[in-house]
Amino acid sequence: MEREVLAVVLPPCGGGRRVWVDGRDAGRARRPADVAELLRRAGIDPARMTDTGTVEWRGGGPQSWR
Repeated sequence: MEREVLAVVLPPCGGGRRVWVDGRDAGRARRPADVAELLRRAGIDPARMTDTGTVEWRGGGPQSWR
């Protein structure tokens, strides 16, 4: 079974959350809209941001920024 592209949003640290897409650092997000933009740039539909099969949120979900 082929695995979907997986984005990982790391726990909040230093004013934002580091986002990794397909094993590469995609950037730092300071709010959910930033995560959506990083996903879009990587070719992932931002609407899938809460899809646990696509995005793994570590240290809290999209509502956790501190």
